Amino acid sequence: MDLRLDKFLKVSRIIKRRTVANEICTLGRVQVNGRVAKPGSDVKIGDIISIQFGDNVRQFEVTAISEHVSKGDAQQMYREI
Repeated sequence: MDLRLDKFLKVSRIIKRRTVANEICTLGRVQVNGRVAKPGSDVKIGDIISIQFGDNVRQFEVTAISEHVSKGDAQQMYREI
């Protein structure tokens, strides 16, 4: 199963709002497996997502994909590297 990048970032609560996730993807601040990714890029288990927050770059490995997740289970969708 694949999920759009902007939706994954929102559902996993890495980014709180989908519009914000969409914006940072459009600005080129998000990479999936080393390539700049658009908001509609597909994300699958095992992908590495890098996000630039100001001067910081955080990396996450996708460990699970789901369209709907409770707030408590959201962190099980990724592992920070």
